[in-house]
Amino acid sequence: MTAKTLDLPKKSWLGLPALAIGLIFVALVTVYGWLFLHAESEMEVLALLVAAAIGVVAGTRSGATRNVSVAMNQHSGIMNAAIIGGVLVVIGLLSQEHFSLLMLTSVLLYLTAALGLNVQFGYTGMVNFAGAAFFGIGAYTAAVMTMHTGVPPLLILLCGGVAAALIGFVLVLPVVRTRGHYSAVVTIAFAVLFKTFLEVNDVLGGPQGLTVGSMSILGWDFNSSPTLFGVEMSFYVNYALLGTVLAAVAFMFTRRLERSWLGLTLDSVRLDETASACFGIGVTRAKILAFTFGNVLAGTAGALYGMMISFIAPTSFTFSDSLLLVAIVLLGGMGNPWGTAVAAAIVVVLPEKLQIIQEYRFLLFSVLVIVMLLFRPDGLLPRQIRTYIPGWRKQP
Repeated sequence: MTAKTLDLPKKSWLGLPALAIGLIFVALVTVYGWLFLHAESEMEVLALLVAAAIGVVAGTRSGATRNVSVAMNQHSGIMNAAIIGGVLVVIGLLSQEHFSLLMLTSVLLYLTAALGLNVQFGYTGMVNFAGAAFFGIGAYTAAVMTMHTGVPPLLILLCGGVAAALIGFVLVLPVVRTRGHYSAVVTIAFAVLFKTFLEVNDVLGGPQGLTVGSMSILGWDFNSSPTLFGVEMSFYVNYALLGTVLAAVAFMFTRRLERSWLGLTLDSVRLDETASACFGIGVTRAKILAFTFGNVLAGTAGALYGMMISFIAPTSFTFSDSLLLVAIVLLGGMGNPWGTAVAAAIVVVLPEKLQIIQEYRFLLFSVLVIVMLLFRPDGLLPRQIRTYIPGWRKQP
């Protein structure tokens, strides 16, 4: 048997190499992201949504999207650098807009947390409906440590991830011993109990919540507005830049994990636990690894989120918020980090831009998930077949 790889398009779109088409695509998405975040009226937002739909259809029919996929596979380093550069350009263009930068940073932090769920869902097949609870553990860890300790805030981010992983060990035994809807019930129960525990615990602020100290690095307070060339920018620029770094690091570790032998082990466990155990694969160890790694990412993102919004309460980490994280993973495509990024932008930004659906967002996302599972179960960007050697091509 021979390994199947991505079939290359026989003809490049407009005669351009795949890398050039990929870079053009990144530039267009950068401009589109800036326009969408900058748009204020709902008519502008709807027009941009229609333009995006037309662009997707045109790109698919012309073969441009196929060339972009080839560029992402064969020139992943250049494409990843271009995408990070595009995010930085958007941050620079929106440097004086508080709300737009808040939305962008929220997308980056939700993306980081959803990448952790993607490892659990997409790679290992573990169901976790308590993502918001572990996100909240990181936020509450940041609140307690900024108020009562002198630990550097940058280290507090790591502590938030460690705290989420340690508390997650409470669920390890029931999670690794169950599967399917039984595992889902365990995590749902934990999510409900976490919110109830916060509400009745006066030490953690009870239902009134807690104030969270700001982020600071080398004496620079992130709640201070930076000034560049005499122009005062929004203080959210600080959090947006750090959120970009955090999301990029989480994305890098997730991709490395997927392409390693550990990722192959996780895939094997997802496909058939019994067969994996028969071939000597430690199913329990694989599940513990995926569950812990995912919780670390969620807790770290939650710690930075708490510092950014400066105040947290039990109502910020409900079971409904966990469903939003699940919707991001399912909508984007389980096991596909890039699909997770696209879905995070849709789930976080769209309800804020279209206020008419704000009150019904949970209902709409629930319906959307059901429709996706029925008609496109692999998500918007299905996970491609695993490749081990970047740039490897099928020989003629």
